[in-house]
Amino acid sequence: MDTAIQWLNDNSDMLLHFSIQAVIALLILFVGLKVAKTCDKLTVKAFEKRKIDKAVAGFVANIVYAAVFAATVLMALSQVGVETTSFIAILGAAGLAIGLALQGSLSNFASGVLIIILRPFKAGDYIEAGGKAGSVQKIEIFSTELKTPDNKVIIMPNSSIMSGAIVNFSREKTRRIDLVIGVGYDADLKQAKQVLKSVLDKEERILKEPAYNVAVLELADSSVNFVVRPWVNTSDYWPVYFELVENIKISLDEAGIAIPFPQMDVHLHKD
Repeated sequence: MDTAIQWLNDNSDMLLHFSIQAVIALLILFVGLKVAKTCDKLTVKAFEKRKIDKAVAGFVANIVYAAVFAATVLMALSQVGVETTSFIAILGAAGLAIGLALQGSLSNFASGVLIIILRPFKAGDYIEAGGKAGSVQKIEIFSTELKTPDNKVIIMPNSSIMSGAIVNFSREKTRRIDLVIGVGYDADLKQAKQVLKSVLDKEERILKEPAYNVAVLELADSSVNFVVRPWVNTSDYWPVYFELVENIKISLDEAGIAIPFPQMDVHLHKD
């Protein structure tokens, strides 16, 4: 006990100095974290002010936060006497080892950078990629967040998105609705075609240009199939789609034109 007290007395100046440096290092960390969060928010606001896609803003803000945080940690370590030059070298070697172990994460980061550069979609677009579909909510360093129409959230690795085909349903202002409507072989084809056209003519959300198309597609096994292809604004696609299907069925029924459906005849024989 006496030895410990003597050691403390002999090294009191050194311990005081180290304690002060440690407190300063902690203050640097505390302030640095606040600055990193502030930089994150300012980056997002700056992008929003310039009307840049919020998904891009989120991605860049994450990188800015990570950079400021890393600089803060190095400053704090330097304050307590750690040689940052050698520490950076150690971090580099450790980073290489970690990078080899976490190739998937690096691939996700690289894919995130490609998404930002190539811009195959933006926040709010409805896309299909990697076997999933939904509206893009935000793009982060390693993943992209999608929201499905039934309000499910999908967190997709960026590499899964960039490794295959990406279908963007929202990029173009207009879309074509493709419907196949079958009528019986005994139906008057000219009448059926006129009924289908009248349904389209009554729908105000269908665009005049490009003009819609109604034509016989094929002579199927049990029906004559018409193809019905009107163009609409992308935002109107599903509302018009659902209403057309309903109105076509009602109009064909009113015209006495039957839509074939699978049937099975059962014959019973009595001995």
